[in-house]
Amino acid sequence: MPREFRQAKWPEPLIFELPKGRKETFRIDDEFRSEAREALERIPAELVRESGPGIPNLSEVEVIRHYTRLSQMAYGVDQGPVPLGSCTMKYNPKIDEELASLPQVTNIHPYQDEDTVQGILEILYLMQKWLAKITGADLCSLQPPAGAAGELTGALIIRKYLHDKGLLSKDEMIVPESAHGTNPASAVMAGFKVVKVPADADGNTDLDALKAVVGEKTAGIMLTNPSTLGLFESRILEISDLIHGAGGILYYDGANLNGILGVSRPGDMGFDIIHLNLHKTFAAPHGGGGPGAGAVCVKKELTNYLPVPVVDYDGSKYFLNYDLSRTIGMTSWFYGNAVPIVKSFIYLAMLGPSLREVAEISVLNTNYLMSKLVKLPGVSLIYGEGRWRKHEVVISFDRLHKDTGVSAEDIAKALLDRGFHAPTIYFPLIVPEAHMIELTETETKEKIDELARAYEEIVNIAYRNPQELKEAPRNTAIGRLDALLGNHPKTVTPTYKYVGRIRKTGSS
Repeated sequence: MPREFRQAKWPEPLIFELPKGRKETFRIDDEFRSEAREALERIPAELVRESGPGIPNLSEVEVIRHYTRLSQMAYGVDQGPVPLGSCTMKYNPKIDEELASLPQVTNIHPYQDEDTVQGILEILYLMQKWLAKITGADLCSLQPPAGAAGELTGALIIRKYLHDKGLLSKDEMIVPESAHGTNPASAVMAGFKVVKVPADADGNTDLDALKAVVGEKTAGIMLTNPSTLGLFESRILEISDLIHGAGGILYYDGANLNGILGVSRPGDMGFDIIHLNLHKTFAAPHGGGGPGAGAVCVKKELTNYLPVPVVDYDGSKYFLNYDLSRTIGMTSWFYGNAVPIVKSFIYLAMLGPSLREVAEISVLNTNYLMSKLVKLPGVSLIYGEGRWRKHEVVISFDRLHKDTGVSAEDIAKALLDRGFHAPTIYFPLIVPEAHMIELTETETKEKIDELARAYEEIVNIAYRNPQELKEAPRNTAIGRLDALLGNHPKTVTPTYKYVGRIRKTGSS
């Protein structure tokens, strides 16, 4: 980790901006040139470019060095921790990537006869079984293509189930303030009105506030446990009884499952619908390494409402079952995103009975870091003071901000200077000047100690020379960006420039 600042390197130019010159990048034989010339003559004149395509004229070594430099400017979980709270950015074992890249996986066509894809269908069938066992559910669908799609799937199942029961007046979805950020949007997209309930001082869902809003219109509650604050809902069984007593459905957002994996099951807490992020908890790549997979598991009464197809087994062969009587339909195409499912299958197969250690080490890592950070001046825990966290912790720099003017954003930028990826900042919104930090089971004590020392150094600088942090980062390829400019759409106006018959899009 760099201990001193140095002047940032000039950003790598676009490949079109690299030095130009007449280089022989590859050779074309005369026969090919003649064939190309004849083919060009057969193209209608109105379709021919007025000028060349502007392909960079570079040697192989120049191209390789350009893209290698770009890769060195990027940061990923293979280089260090990516402690994005509620995103579970864990290391992805390379054996997962290797096996999921085999042609037996990547070359399968979705219209192949089922008899020719028994291997992949068996994997999907076992994943359905394993995920149901892990969550305490009865049946899972692997079709939703990502987390938000899984949320919407769960909300649509609730709506259709209640409509089938004739409960059309149940149009309110309760979403605690400490729930995952996309839950309100998913509920609204499914046609519900969102009712918000606050957290109490201990970080739990405020039970008195919840009782005040539960009624005849309650369709259900969307909840994640542990919560976005990293705290386990200690009164979850009371919440479950309350919602079920009003005829509502409990939906579980699986974004934070890493903190209880193999230890506690959502189904045992009373949840009826459970969505999982295979691209988070189960080590298929997240974000740019996607695509995702947002499996949805349900209790027995809701199994016929799952999206189709699910994979079944008749004792001799695996097959795609589209015959679920009350299904909400398809939420994606064909099997869903099968490749990340294969990666998660390998991850679970390797862990086997030691699955519980995922949660145990994650919780240990997070609480170890928290124990160091809460000792720093200007740092506090707004909710659940004195409580152990699960998968993540949300710390507040509000006191430090008031003392020094240094914000949570300034601290995040300073972490970049020290070789660390910043955590999630300013979320959840109920915590002022928040850093939401999640350390998964794949981080080592040595790396956590380095992160803690970086925070300590930054806090000390905040009280000694706050302006230094206002100028961070200075040790990255690109310096401090204008957040206001980047977030305000009206400040970026599209402009168009024509090159020959090709329109190029830029911005001003």
